Amino acid sequence: MSSMQKRIRKPETSMQGKPHEPAFPDSKSSLRFIGKKMKRHWQLYLVVFLPLMYLVIFKYIPMSGVVIAFKEYNVIQGIWGSPWVGLKYFEQFFESPNFWLYLKNTLGINMYGLLVGFPAPILLALALNEIRNGFFKSSVQMITYAPYFISTVIMVSILIVTLSPSVGIISKFTQLLGIENTNFMGIPSLFKSIYVWSDVWQFSGYGAIIYIAALAGVNPELYESAKVDGASRMQKIINIDLPSLIPVSVILLILNLGNFMKVGFEKVYLMQNPLNISTSEVISTYVYKVGLLSSSFSFSTAIGFFNSIINLILLVSVNYIAKKLSNSSLW
Repeated sequence: MSSMQKRIRKPETSMQGKPHEPAFPDSKSSLRFIGKKMKRHWQLYLVVFLPLMYLVIFKYIPMSGVVIAFKEYNVIQGIWGSPWVGLKYFEQFFESPNFWLYLKNTLGINMYGLLVGFPAPILLALALNEIRNGFFKSSVQMITYAPYFISTVIMVSILIVTLSPSVGIISKFTQLLGIENTNFMGIPSLFKSIYVWSDVWQFSGYGAIIYIAALAGVNPELYESAKVDGASRMQKIINIDLPSLIPVSVILLILNLGNFMKVGFEKVYLMQNPLNISTSEVISTYVYKVGLLSSSFSFSTAIGFFNSIINLILLVSVNYIAKKLSNSSLW
């Protein structure tokens, strides 16, 4: 028998003389199987279909519009008919004299907000967890949750009226002390503090909900064992409560850093005035003024795209670091 004949093998057959079926089904049988599953559980697939279509229509399809950042966009020629200009608008933004000012303001507000605003809900949740009086605890929760439901316009209006040099509560109090009235909203150095601390007041109560839920899942036997060992309240917080909050805190920190370059546009824009513009002008407000008010759509898209790339890099990097240092990560 020649070597060629040795290589030729007949397909294996079963005892009945029929060839064995392949280990993996072909594409037609797979599609048929998926179709049967979808038909059997169509209600569940319908529930998934609606939010999926929302993501596709309003999140993914608009991503194609980012191409105008690399084009000399013209409304008449359209997105695909406009000529390519490459990285022209990115270079224009990086070389602009105000680039470092806007970047500094954006990073400054976000860093300040992260350092102050991130631990505030954790501290509030720990404090509420230590309250044993049910009525007082419910009252505090309601009072701290309520500001979250105030709209941004109303919140800024409250700030402007409260800090007004003529009719503000603080100005009336300083008048009683014989101190000259101060226009707090017009002092550039105070803009970040007003923005961040008003955010803490508005969102800390709502942000504490997830931490309170995490604390509710702690095994009560741990507290009983600590009590038997003579642990104080502070020792219980350090050794029981805080370790139980670490996984949730890591996930929320990653999500917050993923939006690090995204400052609340509405609030910043409404709080701006000619006196504090040097510290209140951030990238998001600059994009609005350049893109919509000046109709420079390609330039504003390039700035927004740069903003999104930085957020993506931060999200992936922080998630990688969190995964290495702990077992908590987004993926």
